[in-house]
Amino acid sequence: MLNVIWLGLILISIIVAAWNGRIEVINQAAFEGAKTGVTVAFGLLSVIAFWMGMMRIAEKAGLMELFAKALAPIVRRLFPDIPDGHPALGYILSNMSANLLGLGNAATPMGLKAMEELQKLNPDKQTASPAMCTLLAINTASITLIPTTMIAIRMQYGSANPVEIVGSTLLASFAATIFAILLDRWYRHRTKRRSR
Repeated sequence: MLNVIWLGLILISIIVAAWNGRIEVINQAAFEGAKTGVTVAFGLLSVIAFWMGMMRIAEKAGLMELFAKALAPIVRRLFPDIPDGHPALGYILSNMSANLLGLGNAATPMGLKAMEELQKLNPDKQTASPAMCTLLAINTASITLIPTTMIAIRMQYGSANPVEIVGSTLLASFAATIFAILLDRWYRHRTKRRSR
């Protein structure tokens, strides 16, 4: 579906540019966009590599395990329908830990693995389970302690103070996460009442 939306936007852009007699703007925008994309990607690469390395060091030092143990009681309450010791819990904890550190790119593979494991527990393979919906909501909203990707982008574009967004990001992501959890709880409660 997303591919259709992008294709539609591109085609509308070309039609509007041709209609206004400014078709050369399309080529210019395509090349500028590609150039900017490569520049930003290379800038982010070093920061992401740094934080992935830090995460690996933290994992080897046992800090990630400590972090996961601290999050475990919260995760157990958020995902009551996942059996103890199930691999999905480990992937969820890793995903949440990476998101807390602002490493969305590192969190994605763990989130996908968690979804695969949750699908194994799902009795109706055509519909997302409540645990899958909870993970999606939390992963999308995700409290972020250190917005590393945004700091890297701000550094890339020469921000005078790239870390000044930490406070506002923490506040916004905290509010979004709380709202996502409350909405998830309300929806679960409503679904249970309907099924009775």
